[in-house]
Amino acid sequence: MTERKRTPWVVGVSGASGTPYAAAVLRGLLAAGESVDLVVSRASRLTLLDETGIAFRDAHWRDDLGEWLQRGADGKPGTFARPELGDVRYWGAGDLAAGPSSGSYPAKGMLIVPASTACVAGVALGLSKDLLQRVASVTLKERRRLVVAVRETPLNGQTLKALVALDEAGAVVLPASPAFYAGATHIQDLVDFVAGRVLDAAGVPHRLYRRWEGELGGSRTPREANGGD
Repeated sequence: MTERKRTPWVVGVSGASGTPYAAAVLRGLLAAGESVDLVVSRASRLTLLDETGIAFRDAHWRDDLGEWLQRGADGKPGTFARPELGDVRYWGAGDLAAGPSSGSYPAKGMLIVPASTACVAGVALGLSKDLLQRVASVTLKERRRLVVAVRETPLNGQTLKALVALDEAGAVVLPASPAFYAGATHIQDLVDFVAGRVLDAAGVPHRLYRRWEGELGGSRTPREANGGD
């Protein structure tokens, strides 16, 4: 029997506030049976520590990732069951010889969640100053799907120009803007909406939020998305 070729989604986590978005996307990918390659920037480690209290360590990344993915958007431990991480690979942000740094490395595409304005500028200019930016450049040149979940407000002119450049290069620019028509009752619902839109852009099935079906008041009916009560 021919072994299935591993073709992962690369998830890049930059230093912008919004690490719960990244956790929700990772949980969604794993729940859908997708392979994941993870790149965590140096700046994002500080944000993760500030927002969750978790110190993400290269030597213990599997333990730290497992703890992170069990936390809810409010930082409460044990909100989610620990996912199976057997098909997750982690690459250090400074490892420019990592597999995903080459276009010959098989990948479905890349999701940058959240994307800081510095990350947006670097990718738009093709700087490749770290592995996250290098993989984004590779994703664009190979014409693979790149989703950039920018998390900043307000946006200045330079960032807007960089976002237009990414759009013109074929990326999906997806601001981390939660919506309320899905019947959000908790901060996790707002986070899951953005994560769900990221997965929509990647074509990955999920049940993270209630979809609009053309019925006013639908958000006030009992919530079914994401297996909620």
